Amino acid sequence: MRHHLGCAPGTVSWGALPTERTPPVLEVDSGDVVVFDTVSQEGLMPDQGRDPVSYFGAFGVPADGVLAEAAEIAASGLGPTLGPHLVLGPVRVRQARPGDWLRVEFLDFDPRVPYGVISSRHGRGALPGELPSKPLVSRFCALTPDGRYAVFPHRGGEALIEVRPFLGLCGVTPAGPEALGTIPPGPYGGNLDLRELTAGSTLHLPVQTEGAGFYVGDPHFAQGNGEVALTALEGSLRATVRLSVADAGPGATTWPLAETPDAWITVGLDEDLGEAMRQCVRQAVHLLREVTGMSADEAYLYLSGAGDFALTQVVDITQGVHCRISKALIADPCVGRFPERAPVYDH
Repeated sequence: MRHHLGCAPGTVSWGALPTERTPPVLEVDSGDVVVFDTVSQEGLMPDQGRDPVSYFGAFGVPADGVLAEAAEIAASGLGPTLGPHLVLGPVRVRQARPGDWLRVEFLDFDPRVPYGVISSRHGRGALPGELPSKPLVSRFCALTPDGRYAVFPHRGGEALIEVRPFLGLCGVTPAGPEALGTIPPGPYGGNLDLRELTAGSTLHLPVQTEGAGFYVGDPHFAQGNGEVALTALEGSLRATVRLSVADAGPGATTWPLAETPDAWITVGLDEDLGEAMRQCVRQAVHLLREVTGMSADEAYLYLSGAGDFALTQVVDITQGVHCRISKALIADPCVGRFPERAPVYDH
């Protein structure tokens, strides 16, 4: 079955993740597809005036070019609490129980507006105290007519950003009665800011509460690994997602695991970047052991030769590292051959 969920004061929270006591705004069955019409918080923030029509109007966007939901939320009594992000949800998946895994398949992403914003504020980027030079620095970026690029204006001219839409924030409801802020990610997913989660990818999340309580937010048109200035290229998206309950993800432990058609992606999260890296390595070793039958020593060595580790983001209090492991280079232990023809060299 296919469902639609849009942003409105009654379907979003601002800055806090749902708790196990938060009533769902939608209930679905395992295998159902949900179309989420997300709204970016950029243009709605207090330091931007809480008036998206005026904010984007200053860049030449007509009033009818601003999403009605954005104006409605900004004019409501809602305001940012524990974090800046608008959170759409939670969605209850009827069959989901703690100990299960929620398989989130990202089927499609479509920009809802032809523009986005990159911001650095509050001294919270990778260079606090050094950049930005003012309390709030932003760039308004219009999409090219074909939607493939965003135009980044600068004092020397223009540069392009390739549009690769994804959701910066998506996860299941954390266990416990206390609401958590939206900034740091965790075992439940949340603000992962993992740029690999584009259309065609899958995110496996360990269910923490009855019904999973899935939510989305922080839509991105594009992001560089590291997200160093604080935000990505933020812009409202229509995200089409399939939600399915599974006994376990491939090589799963108790931590989110991403998958693309050609790679597995493990994540490490910690306030200490070194510990995030170590955690990501441990997750990658575990995945290779489970999926390929390698020993821990073999997996450790293999990752040193073939694992592609990168900084996910360094600006969300809890910092992120991810590792991309190509599926095409690993023989399927069940059939003794490679999923795709990979070069094999004689020695």
